[in-house]
Amino acid sequence: MFSEIRAVFSRRYLLQNTALEVFMANRTSVMFNFPDQATVKKVVYSLPRVGVGTSYGLPQARRISLATPRQLYKSSNMTQRWQRREISNFEYLMFLNTIAGRTYNDLNQYPVFPWVLTNYESEELDLTLPGNFRDLSKPIGALNPKRAVFYAERYETWEDDQSPPYHYNTHYSTSTCTLSWLVRIEPFTTFFLNANDGKFDHPDRTFSSVARSWRTSQRDTSDVKELIPEFYYLPEMFVNSNGYNLGVREDEVVVNDVELPPWAKKPEDFVRINRMALESEFVSCQLHQWIDLIFGYKQRGPEAVRALNVFHYLTYEGSVNLDSITDPVLREAMEAQIQNFGQTPSQLLIEPHPPRSSAMHLCFLPQSPLMFKDQMQQDVIMVLKFPSNSPVTHVAANTLPHLTIPAVVTVTCSRLFAVNRWHNTVGLRGAPGYSLDQAHHLPIEMDPLIANNSGVNKRQITDLVDQSIQINAHCFVVTADNRYILICGFWDKSFRVYSTETGKLTQIVFGHWDVVTCLARSESYIGGDCYIVSGSRDATLLLWYWSGRHHIIGDNPNSSDYPAPRAVLTGHDHEVVCVSVCAELGLVISGAKEGPCLVHTITGDLLRALEGPENCSFPRLISVSSEGHCIIYYERGRFSNFSINGKLLAQMEINDSTRAILLSSDGQNLVTGGDNGVVEVWQACDFKQLYIYPGCDAGIRAMDLSHDQRTLITGMASGSIVAFNIDFNRWHYEHQNRY
Repeated sequence: MFSEIRAVFSRRYLLQNTALEVFMANRTSVMFNFPDQATVKKVVYSLPRVGVGTSYGLPQARRISLATPRQLYKSSNMTQRWQRREISNFEYLMFLNTIAGRTYNDLNQYPVFPWVLTNYESEELDLTLPGNFRDLSKPIGALNPKRAVFYAERYETWEDDQSPPYHYNTHYSTSTCTLSWLVRIEPFTTFFLNANDGKFDHPDRTFSSVARSWRTSQRDTSDVKELIPEFYYLPEMFVNSNGYNLGVREDEVVVNDVELPPWAKKPEDFVRINRMALESEFVSCQLHQWIDLIFGYKQRGPEAVRALNVFHYLTYEGSVNLDSITDPVLREAMEAQIQNFGQTPSQLLIEPHPPRSSAMHLCFLPQSPLMFKDQMQQDVIMVLKFPSNSPVTHVAANTLPHLTIPAVVTVTCSRLFAVNRWHNTVGLRGAPGYSLDQAHHLPIEMDPLIANNSGVNKRQITDLVDQSIQINAHCFVVTADNRYILICGFWDKSFRVYSTETGKLTQIVFGHWDVVTCLARSESYIGGDCYIVSGSRDATLLLWYWSGRHHIIGDNPNSSDYPAPRAVLTGHDHEVVCVSVCAELGLVISGAKEGPCLVHTITGDLLRALEGPENCSFPRLISVSSEGHCIIYYERGRFSNFSINGKLLAQMEINDSTRAILLSSDGQNLVTGGDNGVVEVWQACDFKQLYIYPGCDAGIRAMDLSHDQRTLITGMASGSIVAFNIDFNRWHYEHQNRY
């Protein structure tokens, strides 16, 4: 359906600008190759006006879909966001790959990522040692001085009049490279076999060891391979889970799973540590130099020659016009050569790429006048007390600066809600009465931030709820712009949408056969789609589309009273009690009163069950990151960490009756709070405890993190909210530098 299209990118195919890639709302994409550029233009003007999506700060116009990669780079705000550390190194590299024409849909133009580590031999890896990191100012071929001399001499002594000189006769990214990295998992196994007469490669050439591959890339004059993104997020690529017979090497070692460095005990460790290295300060400070080589001014011309970065001429855009070759046999041979040599990404900039801003400069936590001495004073930014004394059961910190109302929205157990305005310099400030005891620099209790909490403007939901429903954080969802609250648990089997500005009911949504027990929300990055999931007593879940334009559930503004769900999700045997939706991955993870948690796609397909360990059959809370880290809390203090592909990675048991959990944006840190009033921070991968905050005088009912991940807001059973300083980077350096 055209309504499902979210982004349209111009693409190259065999170095010709004749292709299009179309991204859909269901997280899939498809690439088309057309006869010529004129056809591409016609097709773009026949498709919806979506541009390249909403995520790069570019207008949604057809001319944007037809823009050159260099124009997209110049017009986008992503470089500035990366410099300000609003997005990660991984996200920025994916952006550069995407606009430069790299795509998962063409093995010849697969996204390219750098090797960043050099130590694959030690039992322990120290991420504070510069010697463990690769020099990103040089291409792979120039890292080894002896080999660099070989390539320089090849270029300088070039005698072939048929083609221009080059340093390397192989490329850092080819379809053969990509298939060799991913040969253990489908569909790449099948692609590999199809390309090699149904046979696997010679065992000594098969990717069998990370350390061997690194050594080869430093010694072999025909191997200058860089990595693919999967090295930073897909542990399954290192496991021969299908039991393929990959042969025996000459040293009589059977090729099976990929041999990992000694510092990584399992594939998940390798991916996590490799990703941490990619996001480290050493890489952040150098990454712009690698970008210069792959996407920038050192990609071509005299600067490329000086940097030892020249490849075969058939890898570069504009090197050949296939349409000018009329002989079909000659054209086929030229196409085969292009496929064989690899393809250099489109050049995005012809001047040096700007460096990233210093972490020391940007990671400073503004404490304003709150310069505290003891631990409690350092940790607690402020305390805000509501007069109702009703437990604060839901907290939503939608604090993006571009919002009309950056705010923390709180909802109490009595369904009284408040929109607490957010100011980045200090945190929360109250409309009638934010104040600080300036003499002692201590936060003091503040007046409620509920405007006109009386009469017709009273911000309280008085509609009847089912008496058997226990009001908790799952009963509420706040939209990302802070303008609407969605509430469930009503006796008429609906959930309802209320305006935070007026407190009035704006929509009633029916669809379930029984009382709605829980809600969840998630926005996607590329298309801006927002999905709402509702779970009910009848063991089903419904997935809805939230239209930001019309501020209703459903696509059709004329049928807002009776919208149809996008999908019905089934599979549970009991009442659904918790749910989380990840629009980025197109997945819904849900838990019922009893039984395993289930993973569905947003189109309604049941993918798998997440079977907890023994005594973990009563899920109560779920938190999922945009990269697929999934933490489930079960009754009686039990936690499990699952990969998105269903592998149980870690488990723990604690004494506290936990009421709220959340993951940091990168999925590496877990924050928990419960009846004992203590906020604890854990390393998510192995549940290693990183930090314990001083205990509060009441139980914790709800939590959320500010957008910049520097402030944690907790809702308390006493009717207060407490704002804590939180510094994941500090704990990272204190606890995670050595492996």
